Amino acid sequence: MTTRILPAVGDPDAVRSVTTLLSQLPDAEPAAPAGDSTQLVDTLARLAGEAIEELPEVVLVHEGIGPVPALELIREVSLRFPAVGVVLVTADASQTLFAAAMDAGARGLVTLPLSYEELANRVQVAAQWSTGVRRHLGAGSDVFSGPGGTVVTVTGAKGGVGATVTAVQLALAAQASGRSAALVDLDLQTGDIAAYLDVQFRRSVVDLAAITDISPRVLSDAVFSHETGLALLLAPGEGERGEEVSDRAARQIVSALRSRYEIVVIDCGSQMSGANAAAIEMADIAVLVTTPDVVAVRGAKRIVRIWDRLQIRKAEETVTLVNRLNRNTEIQPALIQRITGTRMAGTAVPANFKELQGAVDSGRMHELDPRSTVKQALWALAGELGLVKPSQGTEPHGGMLRGADRGSAGARRRRGGTTSGGGRK
Repeated sequence: MTTRILPAVGDPDAVRSVTTLLSQLPDAEPAAPAGDSTQLVDTLARLAGEAIEELPEVVLVHEGIGPVPALELIREVSLRFPAVGVVLVTADASQTLFAAAMDAGARGLVTLPLSYEELANRVQVAAQWSTGVRRHLGAGSDVFSGPGGTVVTVTGAKGGVGATVTAVQLALAAQASGRSAALVDLDLQTGDIAAYLDVQFRRSVVDLAAITDISPRVLSDAVFSHETGLALLLAPGEGERGEEVSDRAARQIVSALRSRYEIVVIDCGSQMSGANAAAIEMADIAVLVTTPDVVAVRGAKRIVRIWDRLQIRKAEETVTLVNRLNRNTEIQPALIQRITGTRMAGTAVPANFKELQGAVDSGRMHELDPRSTVKQALWALAGELGLVKPSQGTEPHGGMLRGADRGSAGARRRRGGTTSGGGRK
């Protein structure tokens, strides 16, 4: 049987060494190496979207891969693509690393410098395991095997620009269209989703921070089922506990949510932390919310530059939504696009806070009047971003959701286009 192998190696010297040995393995079909973690996950997601049979049996992850660390990448691949056997390639042969790799989901470990016999044995074992899992999946198992749901992060250029209202309405639109949707509050110190949706729940994202293996049952215990059908993972009631959520924990939490829900909307607030930075880096779509004023636009530009310097996300991979836009505003979306270098949303959210005030004050944002122009604009944005089912998505007043034919769940970092603002956090 032919064993398809996808190496994930960033170092040129290591690439030559790995590909040379792989080409010598019997019945092996090595693919072109993925140069970084993003390329690897993108490739696997594309193949899984076609069919589980298209996935390689074995993935080799080199210890020097980036920007996501090797063990975190192994964990994400294992969670999202359980039918793939992952092997870690490393110079560290310690029992500590071996145990950590196994905990992350690796099926084997190969030490550097590479030897033919060791590589052949590890690949064979991983391939046999992968074949067994696929046979099990083919028998009708409900183990998750798809490319994963779509993760959308919503970040505010500064406080009060409407990031939380945007995140809430995007999630509600996705859920109303028939998709399973989760809404996550990663504004860890000042998150307000619970207040916006009239929720009192003791568990929060912090309860998942120290768990190394987030099973479906553990995840369901931490998630609140809202009356709208949304699954809510809330920020801690004590803001200082937000520091317990590390970037590693955030990656595990996002991966677990992605494997259980079609749409995952994450409110990242307006302050950078390791946790929300990790979420933004993993996101398929990153929405940056700003208002058309000098201070907010400067904040948006500052955030875009930070993301670029930290290699979290490129400007052209970010969708900027302008909130509270009106015809008399001097700063228009075209100017904001030139300043930030981002893509602009094709939807303009009007400046009409009076429509929102009752729902905000009562904590019933999910009961916002369907005739609200703000709600209609944000639900149209959900369609534009591909968060709703094209055949079933409806606008608040009953028509087809505008833009619902653009995109579908599962494509990583799809290139969206969008424009403008409304609501406040």
